[in-house]
Amino acid sequence: MINSMKNLFSKTLSKKKLVIFSASFLVFAVALGFFMYEGTKKTVALTMDGQERVIKTHADTIQDIFNDLDISLRSEDYLSLAANTEVKNNLAIVWKPARQVEVIQDQEKKTYWTAADTVEDFLKEQNIVINEHDQLNLNPDAKLKKDMKIAIQRAFPLKLVVGGKEQDVWSTSTTVADFLLQQGITLNELDRVEPELKQTVTEDAVINVIRVEKVTDVVEEPINFAVITKNDSNLEKGKQKVVTDGLNGLLSKQYEVILENGKEVSRKLVSEKKMKEKQDKVVAMGTKVIVAQVSRGTSEPAGKEFYVSSTAYTASCNGCSGYTATGINLRANPNMKVIAVDPSVIPLGTKVYVEGYGYAIAADTGSAVKGAKIDVFFPSKTDAYRWGRKRVKIKILN
Repeated sequence: MINSMKNLFSKTLSKKKLVIFSASFLVFAVALGFFMYEGTKKTVALTMDGQERVIKTHADTIQDIFNDLDISLRSEDYLSLAANTEVKNNLAIVWKPARQVEVIQDQEKKTYWTAADTVEDFLKEQNIVINEHDQLNLNPDAKLKKDMKIAIQRAFPLKLVVGGKEQDVWSTSTTVADFLLQQGITLNELDRVEPELKQTVTEDAVINVIRVEKVTDVVEEPINFAVITKNDSNLEKGKQKVVTDGLNGLLSKQYEVILENGKEVSRKLVSEKKMKEKQDKVVAMGTKVIVAQVSRGTSEPAGKEFYVSSTAYTASCNGCSGYTATGINLRANPNMKVIAVDPSVIPLGTKVYVEGYGYAIAADTGSAVKGAKIDVFFPSKTDAYRWGRKRVKIKILN
């Protein structure tokens, strides 16, 4: 009985050893297989979008690595080696995924895929040239980001006129106000701009800045004195005497003047002030009548006819007062027949008949009327010119 139990226990122990051994062998085999599998992997340094990581892989090509990582490669992605490159131990791979960016040029939009790092790199990659006067909404050194918008405003030529001085400039499509701000043009309170500030600047336009100034101008003007005549019974008729000399006054006028580009365009009288009063000229006019005595030795007798040289004059000649030597107001009596004579030949007051002129009275004298010469009065210069200078026959009537 005891022996039977020993044999049974011995058999059971042997089975347990066999199971433990089998399990241990299986674990060892699995571990050995695992280590052998891991040991055959290749080490690859992979830089993905700027971040470096080390991976071990059985992949045959770089494309297989990305397939294992469940990453789809785009044609626009940056890959330092070709996708079909065979994977070797310690291989270094750099991958930059392409980003989608939008470019807006003169209101036209276009979408690009790019792996460029900066805005400047992207523009070079796409052969997009930014000219000197063009405007870019981003700094060229800015890092590209997903869904970034790059706006380019193309510059165009136009003319800028400031205060009458013209220059050729470049601008992008903007308002006149923004354009002037870009050009550093400051507008004064009264300045005008054509076209208006809210208008959009267009190619080949002319932006005209008119400098407007309001200034004060003070002008001094003379106040002309008047000539006042007074009758003087103590003064021989036809003679004059200055009683009081005339003096001009002085008037100060203040004007508001508008200048555009330095040129006067309007003038408005604001105020005026007398700086000096005028003094009128007073002239005494003789009214004393002196009867002329005819000298028998020098004057012509009544009924005498003879020829004289004649000219013509008017009351409006230079230096003429309008009064004859005998006091007749010719301006007040334009139809009166009067001749100027040399009193030593024909006494003043003598009535005569002049051929071609008619009955007249010798009532005036003249510095150029000497000897056998007379000056015939006409109310208008036209008639005087028509008379001219000619030899006529004259008859003494009294």
